[in-house]
Amino acid sequence: MRTIQRTLWEILVPTVMDNKSIRTSYHKKWDEKVRSISGGLTILKPAKGQWISPSGQLFAERMMPVRISCSENDIEKIMAVTLDHYKQETIMAYRISDCVKFLDYQ
Repeated sequence: MRTIQRTLWEILVPTVMDNKSIRTSYHKKWDEKVRSISGGLTILKPAKGQWISPSGQLFAERMMPVRISCSENDIEKIMAVTLDHYKQETIMAYRISDCVKFLDYQ
């Protein structure tokens, strides 16, 4: 058996773009990009959020928390992919845990 240690991150993904709900097929393209970097992700139920953007605009919308186990370098890549894919001004991710263990039976 072997164990692998990583960090667990959460990133907030928008559910609305250009005042329209984002289609599931569009989210699935993002999912594929994230899986190619991290190997996996856990998508949680949408939550309501409010924040002021860098341009000073108030946003009040639902977003999806997504948990990803990866390195800090990988989460920065995922943030850049997310920023571009969803055409956002800002993307936030935060560390949930410094230690995530996987136990593989080999």
